Amino acid sequence: MSEILTNCTYFGVLLTVGAFLFGLWCKKTFGWAICNPLLIAVMVVILILFVLHIDYREYEASAQYINYLLTPSTVCLAVPLYRQLELLKKNGKAIVFGSIAGVLASMGGILLLSVLFGLTHEQYVTLLPKSITTAIGMGISEELGGIVTITVAVIVLTGIWGNMIASHICRLFHIEDPVAKGLAVGTAAHAIGTARALEMGEIEGAMSSLAIVVSGTLTACTASLFAGVW
Repeated sequence: MSEILTNCTYFGVLLTVGAFLFGLWCKKTFGWAICNPLLIAVMVVILILFVLHIDYREYEASAQYINYLLTPSTVCLAVPLYRQLELLKKNGKAIVFGSIAGVLASMGGILLLSVLFGLTHEQYVTLLPKSITTAIGMGISEELGGIVTITVAVIVLTGIWGNMIASHICRLFHIEDPVAKGLAVGTAAHAIGTARALEMGEIEGAMSSLAIVVSGTLTACTASLFAGVW
């Protein structure tokens, strides 16, 4: 059975898309925060590969075509940002300082936890870019001497967790301003969190899209400084 599936050129694509659609169905059916489509898709793919004894490298080779959609989907995030251009101009200072605060809080938190738990330098720099998009985070981790594969996993988990709890955190701390909500989600949970911000509203989605770019740039510029601290 596994040989038949792995010999299919688009097996990985079909499995990935099918698992994500199943995740969407679970989200719409149950409506629980834990029913995050991406989280469910990851779990379903892992389960199927494990049960059918399919090597991950074989799955990856047949699922690589989905990567071609990453660039256009990222570019699409600029659409809501363009529609809110005037709002962006009015809140320029808040956006810049909010993003700086978010980046410092993220990397400062990693530094604090690394000191408390006695992590090695390699483990520390692996976790530093946890809150930025995967493409930038992989480069930073590799340059600083981190474990890139773990960095990718941590970034994905951070995004999923942010997607799941974003609305609850905003309600808990009574954050009602759409600009503040969008910046917080985008800075803390990158593109996966932005998907949740878009569900909150167009302004939240636009600000979250902008936060991905700003926080990614700031992290790339300051990560080497933080890396030298521990």
